[in-house]
Amino acid sequence: MDNTRLQASLTTHPLWLSAAPGGAAAGAPLPGLDEDVRDQRLPQVLLVEDNHINQVVALEFLALMGVQARLAKNGIEALAACEETAPDLVLMDIQMPGMDGLECARRLRAQQRDGRMPGFPILALTAHALDADVAASMEAGMDEHLTKPLDFAALRMRLQRWLDLPPVN
Repeated sequence: MDNTRLQASLTTHPLWLSAAPGGAAAGAPLPGLDEDVRDQRLPQVLLVEDNHINQVVALEFLALMGVQARLAKNGIEALAACEETAPDLVLMDIQMPGMDGLECARRLRAQQRDGRMPGFPILALTAHALDADVAASMEAGMDEHLTKPLDFAALRMRLQRWLDLPPVN
């Protein structure tokens, strides 16, 4: 999807997904998916992002990819969300108030090592692109380091490494 179409879509049809069970988009059919795909369990992605614009763009991209997404606005919310229901994948911003993404990843990995939480991939999603930033993400337990701004095709390619994404028409 080109940027002009995405901006038009976000302007006329904002996508609001709630992190709470039964939120505004719970149970809503996802556009562009075959009927057979809608009946299958869709991949569950937790987006951990504090910036509103980045939230809207990332959630729209995830919806277009046919995944169900929940939102956490910082590491504290992400820990609680993962303890409530483990996702299939976490997209983790690095710089956030309260608890940053690196500390959150370390705590999630500790719970997984202790057997208190199932394993799932954690992908850093940040504007920080220096080699030292990538190394810090990997040391904290991230599986990959993606940089912003988000590109739909690149994000889909990365997510396909970890998830069985439904085909989109």
